[in-house]
Amino acid sequence: MAKPHEKLAESLAILKELQEGGRRIFKSDELTRVHRERLLANGFLRDVIKGWVMATGPQAQQQDTTPWYASLWEFCSLYCNDRFGKDWFLSPEQSLLLHAEASTIPPQVVVNTPKGKNNKFDLLFGTSLYDLAVKEMPEQLTEKNGQRVLTVEAALIRVPEGFFQRAPIEMQVAMASVRDVSTVLALLLDGGHSAVAGRLAGAFRRVGRDAFADEIVSAFKAAGYDVRESDPFAGQTAVTTITAGVPPLVARLRAIWESQREAIIQIFPKAPGLPSDKSAYMKFVEDIYESDAYHSLSIEGYSVTPELIDRVREGSWNPEIDEADRKNRDALAARGYYLAFQKVKESVAAIIDGAPAGALTRDTHREWYRELFAPSVTAGILRPSALAGYRNHPVYLRGSQHVPPRTEAVPDGMYELFDLLEAEKEASVRAVVGHWLVGYVHPYPDGNGRMARFLMNAMLASGGYPWTVVRVEDRKAYLAGLEEASGNMNVKPFAAFLAERVKWSAEQLGDSNWRKGSVKSPSTRTNTSQR
Repeated sequence: MAKPHEKLAESLAILKELQEGGRRIFKSDELTRVHRERLLANGFLRDVIKGWVMATGPQAQQQDTTPWYASLWEFCSLYCNDRFGKDWFLSPEQSLLLHAEASTIPPQVVVNTPKGKNNKFDLLFGTSLYDLAVKEMPEQLTEKNGQRVLTVEAALIRVPEGFFQRAPIEMQVAMASVRDVSTVLALLLDGGHSAVAGRLAGAFRRVGRDAFADEIVSAFKAAGYDVRESDPFAGQTAVTTITAGVPPLVARLRAIWESQREAIIQIFPKAPGLPSDKSAYMKFVEDIYESDAYHSLSIEGYSVTPELIDRVREGSWNPEIDEADRKNRDALAARGYYLAFQKVKESVAAIIDGAPAGALTRDTHREWYRELFAPSVTAGILRPSALAGYRNHPVYLRGSQHVPPRTEAVPDGMYELFDLLEAEKEASVRAVVGHWLVGYVHPYPDGNGRMARFLMNAMLASGGYPWTVVRVEDRKAYLAGLEEASGNMNVKPFAAFLAERVKWSAEQLGDSNWRKGSVKSPSTRTNTSQR
């Protein structure tokens, strides 16, 4: 008789076959009852709704949202195809969100279908699916991320006016993707949508596309309609001109930057300007290294002690002759952090000497990343290709509703980020939004948080702000601020959090003492002493 572990292995082999091609969602009847119940009992499957299961793993905690957020859209497409065939599409609002690269997991997915019953189906972690009954299927459909969606033009016509207020960034990005107004105009005229025409004319004019607005108004007047132009963005202060035809992620980052910068300027302390005493500033950076390394690594789950940091700094850590050091993940992370910190420190020194911060970090950030993970490559834990740079696979963030952009969009996003850093005049905006958007794009396979904080401190230096430590005891508030920014496009809590940490660092420097060259270094041994 087969032993329990042999039976489980047999069930896992069947699950592996089903997962070929990266599938995570299955109909329950794709497995026999025996195999399904065995895999459910051992944590390799989880029920989604009756008749559907999701592949997971016993290492995933019951409240870990990551497997579900990684699987939600796959479930939607498979479930809808199974139930409705080809007679379904996502709502106009969600169609536009996907076109605009808005990847936050929605609390509810609204599916339009002639076969709908206007029912809500509760899914995992507070999400749901609603099948909204519609009379007929539209012709203007396309596919996006595996979902049947309206084309941008059709969705623009169908979304309610209030959506311009609820999702101004997404609307700007969607409108920037329209290259020729005739594609919108034909649908407007055929449908006799004079009220919508006035709204879209006002919207296009607001984002700097006057020719589109004029063409819509002129065409409708020629067709005998009285068009009243209105601005659906009324009251939104950060609506910006976006070049038509740019990649959606590029348009999105531009709109995010423009919409958030004024709030940061209002919240952040005024930049003191580049320090007159460079040596005093750099001494503060050097003295704060131990505290910075401890907190930055601990935030990301590494068990790092001051003693380990001292070993790394003094050179007594040696993975070439010490097997324990070679296998110690925490030690490798600490060594990488030390090497990267030295490179970042060189960048900070150059910035204080007057080098343009955005252009400099565009050239040096890859070097920071290589130093961060070189010890793990040397020890054979990571493949050499890990040092190549940006990720080549999708990522999902534990506990976050934000899903970073598609892999193929990452290079465009990072190039645009550095363009924005170079163009921005305010150091506070460069620091806060620069940090946020590194996490938002999540360009690296690992180390995104450390790289974001390195970039933040380089940008802070460009305004004369002191090197600032994000403490491990503030991890909850720190991550909550980032989640609010990425999920709700509200940077204020994150900006306020960083502003408080910057003020604390400035107090340690002592503004008058700093100018005189006398720097008070924060305690690095007793971390609870840091307010």
